[in-house]
Amino acid sequence: MSQKQFSHALLFVAWLVGSAACAQQTVSPATNQRLLVLSKNDQQLSIVDPASLKILARMPAGPDPHEVVASTDGTRAYISNYGGGAYNTLTVIDLVNQKSLGTVDLGALRGPHGLYFAGGKVWFTAEAAKAIGSYNPSTNKIDLVLGSGQDGTHMIYTFPDLARIVTTNVGSGSVTFFEKRAGPRENWSITTISAGGRAEGFDVTPGGRTVWAANAQEGTITMIDAASKTVATFAANVQGANRLKFTPDGTLALVSTLGSPDLRLIKVSDQSEAKRIPVGTGAAGIEIQPDGARAYVACSPDNYVAVIDLKSMQVVGRIDAGRNPDGLAWAAIPQR
Repeated sequence: MSQKQFSHALLFVAWLVGSAACAQQTVSPATNQRLLVLSKNDQQLSIVDPASLKILARMPAGPDPHEVVASTDGTRAYISNYGGGAYNTLTVIDLVNQKSLGTVDLGALRGPHGLYFAGGKVWFTAEAAKAIGSYNPSTNKIDLVLGSGQDGTHMIYTFPDLARIVTTNVGSGSVTFFEKRAGPRENWSITTISAGGRAEGFDVTPGGRTVWAANAQEGTITMIDAASKTVATFAANVQGANRLKFTPDGTLALVSTLGSPDLRLIKVSDQSEAKRIPVGTGAAGIEIQPDGARAYVACSPDNYVAVIDLKSMQVVGRIDAGRNPDGLAWAAIPQR
C-alpha cells in the first residue's frame, strides 16, 4: 500500500468512527424538560411545559398531596400523601405514559411529607412517626428507617454520598443530621441542632458546605456548617417562611412566605436582601430551573404558580395548575 493509499484509508476509518459517534448521539433518548405542579385541593399533578407554560397532562395525586419528586431518569414521580399524619402512602406516577401506578404503603410511617430522590431511592419524612425512611423502587421495599425524636420532621435532603441526611423539624424548631458511621455493619449517628421557631424551609448550598434553614416564627435564617456543625443565625425578616431554595450558582437564596406578598431574594455572600418580588397573597413551594434562568413559586392562596425571570428579577408569567398549589419538582422526561 502506498503512502497516499494509507492516508486515504486512515481518513476513511476516521469518517466511520465519527459517523458511528454521531449515530450514537442521534439514537440517545431525547428528554422533555418539564415542571411538575401539585394542587392540594384538586388532588392532582400537572405536567407543565416551561416554554409555553401550558399544562400538558393532569393525573390523580392521591389524598392531600403535599410534595413531589422525580426520579433521576425522569420516568417516575413520587407524591407524599400527608394528611397531617392521617395518611401513610406515596402515590407513584408514570411520567412517560402520564398515568398513576398506584401507591406505596408505608405502614406505620404515617404523615409522609418531605421527599428527595438520590441513589435510585425515594427518601421521605414521616412526621407522625418522628422518623425518616428510604423506599427502593427496584425492590418495592422500605430499606431504611431512622428516628429523629423530633416533632414535625417535615423536609429532607440527602447528600450525594448517601451517607448524610438533613431534616428540619417544624414543631421542635430544629435541624437534624443523620450520618452513617464507618464499620462492619450499618450504623448512624444523629445530631440535632436548635434553629428557631417553626424551622421548615431549608436548602444546602451547592457543593454541600452549608445548610440554611428559615425560621418562620422569628423571621430569621440559621446557617449550619455541614462538617463542623457550627451555627450562626441572622435576621432576614422572613416571618411566615415556608420554603428556601438556592440558585444553582449559589449566589442567591429565595425564600417564600405564606404571610407576605413578596418573595425574598437574599445574597448568600453577605446575607443582605437583594430584592423583594411581589408574587401574590402568599407563597409556598419553590422550584428553580437547572440552568438558573427562572424560578417557579407556588402562590397557594391565589391558586397559581408565579414564573420569575431571575435575570430581571420580575414576574413574567403565571401557571393556573389547580387550587392551592404547593409542591413543585423538575423532571427531564424521556420522549415516547
